Amino acid sequence: MTDRSNDAQERLMTADSWRVFRIVSEFVEGFETMTNLGPSVSIFGSARLKPATPYYNLAIDVAQHISRKGFAIITGGGPGIMEAANKGAQSVDGPSCGLSIDLPMESASNPFIDKKYNLLFRYFFVRKVMFIRYAQGYVFLPGGFGTLDELFEALTLIQTQKIHPFPIYLMGKDYWVGMMDWVKGTLLAQECISPEDLNLIQITDNPEEVANGIERHYQRDRAERNF
Repeated sequence: MTDRSNDAQERLMTADSWRVFRIVSEFVEGFETMTNLGPSVSIFGSARLKPATPYYNLAIDVAQHISRKGFAIITGGGPGIMEAANKGAQSVDGPSCGLSIDLPMESASNPFIDKKYNLLFRYFFVRKVMFIRYAQGYVFLPGGFGTLDELFEALTLIQTQKIHPFPIYLMGKDYWVGMMDWVKGTLLAQECISPEDLNLIQITDNPEEVANGIERHYQRDRAERNF
């Protein structure tokens, strides 16, 4: 039993060692591609929201406004809101990047991603680094657990000064009002966050306001990398 246990442990160690090389290769490919993309804005939202929803058209609109300011658009590469944002970027000849990952709801990249900026990731944590490293702003439209994960990670990294701060916009005001009521009524009320932490989030349904705000931040700050 001991010999078999040792053999199994050695196989596990070998497998983990080789996994490091796969992880490094994803970082290398991501960095080489994203560095060439230039100043970018990451747009997030649900893969499940269809073109018939108003949020889909809002994503197209805000991506167009941001692209016209000279920023590349980065999404998770899937359908729904991500597809809409990539579509908006391509419709005004802006760079359109997709960071795809193999998921049950996202079996293939959407067709509105520039081929040279279509990346496929195995590991969520590598993909998340690529979203944030070159972003001059984050825009969140309605989404589920994945969207919320990206939102609260970005807020945490800025709050704890682990990355350079950048603007974070929530669009689709009616969708976010319940969450923000809870943040203020529970997190803030019980002193789990500070009042100034609320300033990290801006809520608007005006695409021009979002694009102008990100442009002002970039002109003032010009941090090409966030960490």
